[in-house]
Amino acid sequence: MAVPKRKTTKARKGKRGSHLSLSLPPIDYCPQCHSPKLAHRVCPTCGSYAGREVIEVKSKKRR
Repeated sequence: MAVPKRKTTKARKGKRGSHLSLSLPPIDYCPQCHSPKLAHRVCPTCGSYAGREVIEVKSKKRR
């Protein structure tokens, strides 16, 4: 079985995995209420998608 002759350094491991970084998800704005939302998802504040109301959003309770 093949065994490495020398230890792989942290720098070499880091260079190899440098392209595996995570990126932030793209954020769109709702055309109805202009709040930020994820692309191709129902707006969590007003419940609309593609110009029509899809879900009914309940208002938050006050304490």
